[in-house]
Order: sequence, then C-alpha cells, then structure tokens
Amino acid sequence: MHAERAPAVPVGWTPSSWRSHPARQMPHYDDAALLETVEARLRRYPPLVFAGETRRLKAQLAKAARGEAFVLQGGACAESFNEFTADIVRDTFRVLLQMAVVLTFAAKVPVVKIGRMAGQYAKPRSSDTETQNGVTLPCYRGDIINGPEFTAETRLPDPRRMETGYFQSAGVMNLLRAFASGGYANLHQVHRWNLGFVERSPLAERYRHLAQRIDETLSFMGACGFDQTAPQINETDFYTSHEALLLPYEQALTRVDSLSGEWYDCSAHFVWIGDRTRQPEGAHVEFLRGVRNPIGIKVGPTTTISDLEKLLEILNPADEAGRITLISRMGATKVREHLPPLLEAVRRTGRTVTWLCDPMHGNTISTADKIKTRSFDAILQEVRGFFDVFSEAGLRPGGIHVEMTGQNVTECVGGAHCLTEADLAGRYETFCDPRLNAEQSLEMAFLLAEELKGHFSSSERNM
Repeated sequence: MHAERAPAVPVGWTPSSWRSHPARQMPHYDDAALLETVEARLRRYPPLVFAGETRRLKAQLAKAARGEAFVLQGGACAESFNEFTADIVRDTFRVLLQMAVVLTFAAKVPVVKIGRMAGQYAKPRSSDTETQNGVTLPCYRGDIINGPEFTAETRLPDPRRMETGYFQSAGVMNLLRAFASGGYANLHQVHRWNLGFVERSPLAERYRHLAQRIDETLSFMGACGFDQTAPQINETDFYTSHEALLLPYEQALTRVDSLSGEWYDCSAHFVWIGDRTRQPEGAHVEFLRGVRNPIGIKVGPTTTISDLEKLLEILNPADEAGRITLISRMGATKVREHLPPLLEAVRRTGRTVTWLCDPMHGNTISTADKIKTRSFDAILQEVRGFFDVFSEAGLRPGGIHVEMTGQNVTECVGGAHCLTEADLAGRYETFCDPRLNAEQSLEMAFLLAEELKGHFSSSERNM
C-alpha cells in the first residue's frame, strides 16, 4: 500500500513562515539591513545541490529503512573556513570511501555515503556566552556565524559570513563531484588503500582476513569478465548534509523544483534537526516541514514518545519512505535503556523511518585539564548497544553517523594505537567537538564489519 503523495506546499507554509515561530540557537545580528542585503544576494545564487539528486538519496534512504542498504554519514563536527583546502576535502572523502568498502562487504548491501561536508558551518551551543579571565563574550557558533578567536570583534555575529560559507560550500561540492565521478573512487584503488591501512595497524592480523576476502572477491569479478571500466567500479554516489541550524541561510537557498513544483532546501541533499532545536512548535521544525529533502531528527535521552510522534506527523504526514531519518545519540551507558521504548513507539505507529546511530555526542567527556575528548571504546560500545537493540527487535540497523576527519589528529583517546590524554596535545585541532582521526575511523569500520555480519544474518532469520 502506497502512502498518499504529499501536497507540493503544506497548508500555511512558506519559506519564511518559520519567522513567526520561537527560534532557538539563532544568533542576533545587530545590522538588520546588512542581513537583508546578504540574504537577497544568496537568493540569487545558484543552488548547491539539485532536486533530482535529493530524490535519489531519499530513495536510497528508503531502502535502508527496509534493510536493503546501510547508511554511512560522516565528517567534521563543524567545518572551518581555514581548512578550505583540496587535501582536507580529499582525505575525508577518501576515508569515507574506505569505510564504505569494508561495510559493504560485511553487510552485503549497498552503503549510502553522506558527508557532513560542504555546509556544516554552524553549531548549537549549550550557553549563549563564554567567560575567560573575567571577560564574557558571545559563544562561538561556527564559522558561518562568528569566529573562534576570543575577541569582541570576532565573536560578533556577522551576516557576511553566510556568503563566505556559500562560496566555500560550492568549492567543496565541486571537489566532491570530481572525486566521485573522475576515477578517484575506483573500487580497486580504494581497496589498495585499505590494504595499506591493515599493514600499518597494530591489529593487522585481525583485519587481514577480511581484507583478503575482499581482494579475492575483486579478483573473481575480474576473472568473470566484469567490465573494469563500468561506473559501478569507477564512480560512486556521494551526498552532502549538515544541521539546518542557521535558518536565514537555509531559507535563502530554498528553491522551487521546476519538475515537481515542490520546495527543496538546496544547501545540501540531507539536512537534520538537532537535539536542541526539535521542538514541535519551533522555527526549525516549521521550516523543514515544507521542504522535500530527506530530514534527520536527532533523538536523545530527553526525547519523549509524545514529541517524537508529533514530529513524525508534522514532518511526514503522508509517511513517505526515505523522508525521515531518526539519529539516535544516547550515550554508551544509556542506549539499551532509552532506545527500545522509542523504537517500539515508532513501530506501533506503522510509520517508515530510517534509524542511524550517532555514537559521538552522548560520549563527550572532559579531561582534568578541561579538554573535550571521546573514548574510542565508548563510541564502539554505543554502536554495539544500538545494534543489539535492533537485533532483539528483529530489525536491521539503518546506519551510523560519526564525526571524523581524514587527518591524523589526536582528539579521541583509545583505538589500536592507544592514544591517551597525554597524546591529545599533539594535534588537537577541532574548535568544537573531538573527531575520530583517519586511523580510528578505519578501525571503527573494520570492527563494525564484524558486528554487521552477525546482526544482518540474525535479522534475516527473524524476518
């Protein structure tokens, strides 16, 4: 039975209707005239993504909801204007491809690749202000709003930063499209990179068997005459995402699709609502109910069944498959307690959603020196708990959502190289939340591959 098609424009919605709703986590701009000027310029700029690409992603997320695909979403906690280099974009893209090859082989289903890239420039914060040495200034909210340096001038929200964010996002999108379709994503090349990682890892023996099996599969495909120049070997689909936090920017990049007459937020293929902005009556929910992108909703320990049911009704009244992705961010010690009631409540509604595990945000800790970090073991523990909850429910997990980078930073402790708190000062480069580095990200993929093989086969037996 197919759900009814949603109307092109929901009743009472316009791209600006969010402005009459309470808006949390939004900056105050002192110069309203400058803000209006920047918004007007952004409205004239070309879209960063296209409706057809976004619909294709929605169809793939619908497959993940049915257990026919697995989602890998990853990238920076908050992109930095200062890290706008081809090498940084390439390295993060490369690690995501490497992770995807391993997960594809383990899950035996396509992996949908979504980067927290080309737009993840705004961050919600727990406080509006920050105090250092008796001086209080506005908190840093991401490069698209203000700067991280602790000065009154830099911390003042500046609407001109939205324009910089647009042009840098366009540049990153250009690189991602080239990498995805220009041969860099060749399956054999990505596998060779993984073989190099295995040889460097202290856990090489544990990973070598899986790497050898992938190698044998590729050799078998070649022996059978599979066309090595086929798009399936040389190209990949890659999508972008970010939290739809800064609504003036999102509204300015919202366009009507000429084919369907529907509105799309053309700043990214996939946008999500954070744990701090998912109020059913809030501005962020109001804005996203009218755009046809696939939408993520962060779901944490404070999420109530009542609010979750309201959100599903507001954001997806026609129950369109692939429209809603619920991103669980519970914490390693809470996932087995808090996730099952929400999972069961959604199942009772009969609605189709895709579930991802965000094992990062619920596992942030501070060292004695007040440096934020995350434990690799806690991150892995939360993913395993998430998988166990789904296995017990007879369902397949939909995917994972991780904060990571292609650089070998030292921001999360643990992993095969046993990073400690003493190592954090080596290359601690994030302005917001700690990220898995390239080696830790690949290690996570190999360990998750072992989990997926068991969970996907057990869910098949339960179906």
